[in-house]
Amino acid sequence: MEIRNANEDIVFNSVQTIFEEMQKGKNPENFCFCDQCRLDTICYTLNRIEPHYVVSNRGFTRIEQDSIKRQQNEADITSLIYNGLRLVSHNQRPTAPHDGSTARIPDYGKTAFDLPTIIGRLFDGISFSPITDIDVELRCCGELVPMRSHNWQNPYTINPNTPGTFTFWPAPVPAETQDINRVFNYSIKVESPRYEQFNHFFSIPSVSKILNANSYNRTYRLPDLYIFPPGEAEQNG
Repeated sequence: MEIRNANEDIVFNSVQTIFEEMQKGKNPENFCFCDQCRLDTICYTLNRIEPHYVVSNRGFTRIEQDSIKRQQNEADITSLIYNGLRLVSHNQRPTAPHDGSTARIPDYGKTAFDLPTIIGRLFDGISFSPITDIDVELRCCGELVPMRSHNWQNPYTINPNTPGTFTFWPAPVPAETQDINRVFNYSIKVESPRYEQFNHFFSIPSVSKILNANSYNRTYRLPDLYIFPPGEAEQNG
């Protein structure tokens, strides 16, 4: 069964049209039109309108027939897009390229191991408080694991707004054919002068498949991890 939010198509198409029209004309506010700012504008808009779910082409047809409601909906969406464009362009993501280059995206339609998002929590082993302002690395075979896009960082710096929590989403790994079983051996590494060097090893099994942009992505949750100041780990066994 496939469920679609019909408003996604309207927002995607409207953003594309507005960006193209503005690129052809003047740009007095110096808006950024890169792929990342487009995606952020789309997310801003979708998060501020009610979804309209349909399960068949009949659902799309009913939406199209209700022309008055559709036109008002599109007008509201257009207003939100302009608000989002201003906000996004004046608060650009520092991790994204804003030079017009194409954002890195997975090769949908090709065969690969589609790895899950990885979520963990890091605590001080003495105070049991969640740790902030520290870098956490995801490694495989001693190397940093590439992320799915530049929106996912590795190393990940734990933010005070989300104390103790870190997340990764490894990039898909190409495979020759479908239905190949493989185990990926990862490690979480933390290096900081405030704590002893820390490594946590774990494995994630995966089966190769055709990459699909709409496929369900599972989450792999790590056990809570504890790190200790220098010398404290030995004292605490």
